[in-house]
Amino acid sequence: MNRHLRAAATIPAAVLAATLGLAHRAEAAGYSAPLTTAVADLPVATEIRTGYSRDLFPHWIDADGDGCNTRNEVLLAEAVSAPTVTGTCTLSGGRWYSYYDNAYWTATGDLDIDHMVPLAEAWDSGARTWTTSRRQAYANDLGDSRPLAAVTDNVNQAKSDQDPATWLPPYAAARCRYVNEWVATKTRWRLTVDSAEKSALTSLAGGCPNATISVTYAY
Repeated sequence: MNRHLRAAATIPAAVLAATLGLAHRAEAAGYSAPLTTAVADLPVATEIRTGYSRDLFPHWIDADGDGCNTRNEVLLAEAVSAPTVTGTCTLSGGRWYSYYDNAYWTATGDLDIDHMVPLAEAWDSGARTWTTSRRQAYANDLGDSRPLAAVTDNVNQAKSDQDPATWLPPYAAARCRYVNEWVATKTRWRLTVDSAEKSALTSLAGGCPNATISVTYAY
């Protein structure tokens, strides 16, 4: 099931809004434009890493209190064969597809949940000015299908905190999807890009279908 639909179905609107740091009246505010326009609209700013700590982005939380934390919610949503859920949200017997490297996995230990825009990159691009609760909402964003992805663990570790100027999925056919999801996440959270990132995204988008990027702003 699409994670956006799962979130809508399983998390009451008030809880979801609180988790994302949204005011009810602002929930519908969003953005929609072709990919090349969306890239052009990303604001450019110098990245600042000073003060960054992963601990400033609390995760993985259980936002809806159902016993499954964000990591397991993503695994449940993205499973191509549904796992069995036992006890305190222990998953077994499922199957997952990692689109970064065109690989399938049946053990959850072989998968990481990747922050599409890494936490350090988010900090550099504006999250350093956010409250801790807003950074928590970012790190556990189940309100959109794109900011979090279950992918092969060592591929995610190779990506680390890099942006598309220095890292792209090793599976070439996945790169346009990756660029779309990167731009959507940056737009959703109103994050900036640096000049090298903007240049790379502009070049990459020019070689991809000019699909429409539509997001609901996270705040």
